[in-house]
Amino acid sequence: MATARRTSAEHERLEEINDSTSGWRRWGPYVSDRAWATVREDYSEDGDAWDFLPHDLARSKAYRWGEDGIAGICDRYQLLVFAPAFWNGNDPILKERLFGLSGPEGNHGEDVKEYYFYVDGTPTHSYLRFVYKYPHAAYPYQRLIDEAARRGPRDPEFELLDTGVFDEDRYFDIVVEYAKVTTEDIAIRITATNRGPDPAPLHLIPHLWFRNTWGWEAKPGAPPRVYPGPAGQAHQSLVTDDSAVECVATIPVTYRVGQRILFAPPGGTPLFTDNETNQARVFGCEGPGAPRFVKDAFHRHIIDGEDCLKPDRCGTKAAIHYHYEAVPPGESVTLRLRLADSVAVFAPLSEVDEYVDLRRSEADDFYEAIHPPGASADEKMIQRQSLAGLLWTKQSYLFDVSVWLNGDNPDNPPPASRARIRNEHWGHLNSMRVMTVPDKWEYPWFAAWDLAFQCVPLALVDANFAKNQLWCLLFEQFQHPNGQIPAYEWEFSDLNPPVHAWAVWRVYNMDRIRSGSADRDWLERCFHKLMINFAWWINKVDRAGNNIFEGGFLGLDNIAVVDRSEMDGDAVLEQSDATGWMGMFCLNLMRIALELAKANPVYEALATKYFQHYTYVASAMKHMGNRDFQLWDEEDGFFYDVLRHPDGRFQKFRVRSLVGLIPLFAVERLEESWIEPFHEFRAHLHWFLKNRREQVEGVVHTIHHEQDTTHALTILNQDQLRRITAMMMDPDEFLSPFGIRSMSKAHTEDPFHHEGKSVGYEPAEAITKIKGGNSNWRGPIWFPTTFLLIESLRKLGKAFGGDVLDAETPGIPFNDMAREIAERLIAIFARDETGRRPVYGNSEKFQDDPHWRDFILFYEYFNGDTGQGLGASHQTGWTSLIASLIDEWRD
Repeated sequence: MATARRTSAEHERLEEINDSTSGWRRWGPYVSDRAWATVREDYSEDGDAWDFLPHDLARSKAYRWGEDGIAGICDRYQLLVFAPAFWNGNDPILKERLFGLSGPEGNHGEDVKEYYFYVDGTPTHSYLRFVYKYPHAAYPYQRLIDEAARRGPRDPEFELLDTGVFDEDRYFDIVVEYAKVTTEDIAIRITATNRGPDPAPLHLIPHLWFRNTWGWEAKPGAPPRVYPGPAGQAHQSLVTDDSAVECVATIPVTYRVGQRILFAPPGGTPLFTDNETNQARVFGCEGPGAPRFVKDAFHRHIIDGEDCLKPDRCGTKAAIHYHYEAVPPGESVTLRLRLADSVAVFAPLSEVDEYVDLRRSEADDFYEAIHPPGASADEKMIQRQSLAGLLWTKQSYLFDVSVWLNGDNPDNPPPASRARIRNEHWGHLNSMRVMTVPDKWEYPWFAAWDLAFQCVPLALVDANFAKNQLWCLLFEQFQHPNGQIPAYEWEFSDLNPPVHAWAVWRVYNMDRIRSGSADRDWLERCFHKLMINFAWWINKVDRAGNNIFEGGFLGLDNIAVVDRSEMDGDAVLEQSDATGWMGMFCLNLMRIALELAKANPVYEALATKYFQHYTYVASAMKHMGNRDFQLWDEEDGFFYDVLRHPDGRFQKFRVRSLVGLIPLFAVERLEESWIEPFHEFRAHLHWFLKNRREQVEGVVHTIHHEQDTTHALTILNQDQLRRITAMMMDPDEFLSPFGIRSMSKAHTEDPFHHEGKSVGYEPAEAITKIKGGNSNWRGPIWFPTTFLLIESLRKLGKAFGGDVLDAETPGIPFNDMAREIAERLIAIFARDETGRRPVYGNSEKFQDDPHWRDFILFYEYFNGDTGQGLGASHQTGWTSLIASLIDEWRD
């Protein structure tokens, strides 16, 4: 783990941050890429969120819980939003939001069908840069839908490049940049370059609007206003006023945006409407008192020529329309704007370029202070873009589940069925927070185990934000009173792996090393809540009380031969991965308790408790509470799930998958010299090792080194470690040229069968769909689990001094295994000896075109054989772990 490096102006800004309602964090890219078809906006009878509010209605229906846009920014509580919109003169609708296929439409599930890139960004959002590729031709909405419907799960996805709209480079590169002049003054530069061979028209329509917070109750409140502001020879403006609006009740402070002024150049036409639902279009009829001026007015006015704008030039939604009739080939048009808190800005647009260039230069300095010294120029670019994508992928996550379940207006309650569809036990959950989300289009909500991994690379650039995010899930408005951590909004009660103690411990140490100060207060607060979560797992998921855990799908979608969340009858699936995760959870809590015991010896007793609980869990994986079966299979040298029937029969699911590697995650080491100050813990440890030998045999390994004695805590003994890591590093099994496969390649020719179902090696998109079907754990490479494997190998290397092989059995030392896997993950994105990036497969546009090849997409997972990116294309959630790998293996 790298130590602190030199600082920059951006580091100094981070030091100035005191809270999130003012200062450098108040404004940021907190606008979702997709708000339509989310659970929050679903008020249907059947819970079909995709159908209730599809893309086609998104331009016409006011959102209840949050806005969306392209490269949008907003204040911390998303009361006021700015985002650009575009029109090429040919599209059937304004390009106000990114289009993609819904879950039922895509042959591999939901899938955004646009090309956009989060190229740059700083943690205070003092500088942001976004690139969008917009075709000259009409966007082929229906063709994308129809072709996806024709294709099956074994067919590749039909991408926007496949339609031909980018042929001959007939598109605009639109670059959107934001630069904070001060905490409340933002310079905006939008540059559109015609890459094609002929002149092409373009409309740029910057939007400024208020989220509708006033219109949901039986008696609507007073709305805010946007109206024309001061104008001069070189500018015009829009002014906002929310002084008459009642403060949002769930915001914990008295909060308003205050007056804002959007300065813009002359020549554009101001447009005004209200952010209200077009009831006739959305519901097929207009109710009493239906608003006349509605959300989709700008679309109807610009494209259809309708007279539908507010004649009084005052509304809750405004825009300024700029029309460039013919942008010459190879040339650019630039629109300079400024969103400020004062009308007294002198010559407001004259300084836009100066501030954008200054903040971009400061971003260069910031990342030079972040990049490890051993990284190549290409690796630095990959690291910077992955971190920028992670910083862009923040969202004002607004969701009061109680209000959502019960409705705002008692005269118009939601369907009674909604309380039985999902999240009925989560009425306490209320979020008014900026949160890191996996992907603002495909996953525009927090996901518990994704968030834990996202915080590790976040800690490279903004440790305080990373710590805040981890605490958020443990805060009482998120964590259930029974101790469960909410999974994700499709069903908060689903089980995600218990990785949060690991993330808390890791982020704590990253922050301690880089800042030179240990934040034990934060660690202690998290520890208390993590103990409650641990108790929930013990009480709810270990039903038989034998320290073997069930857990359900645990985020691994289709990895098993059956849906592990919906077992039939009274049969119980004893899960190797659930039990492995719990062993890791115990050890994480033990290490945290020992850290806290440095200042308070009371925590030594808790460290002892979690050490002992680890031995119970680890031992049970092999002995199953003295039953006649175990999860470890001696014949194969691997861990398997076991299906246990009420009559005592059992069946091993002999599937060589990540499920059997996860027990490797439970690894720690205790050096005798290190634990010497912990007198109580050390005494209990020695007593346990001496008097509970049957419990610790094979799960606590004492190694006598020349300088010290180490107790290696690992579920596997030395022979088992040798066998399972040999399988993991076998190219015919788990080792891919680009990392560790989630399922052994051996299942290509030897699938596992159970009651008419089978599971085989599927290296790319999912053919067999379980639990949603848009992710695949039957062969592809996934960053989070592989990252944990690398960490475990490094710990094993320190504990055992390299490897566990005797002199007669040559093998690869653990540290070398870790490095080999890390290098293969980095190779997914880096240019190879031919100059191509494996992540882009055979896409010639991305491989060879100078205007495409250095924009990196960070996919959800990767082809187990080729490294090509798959799934969500902007998963700079946990795939941003690539930044941590570069940091740690190039330092």
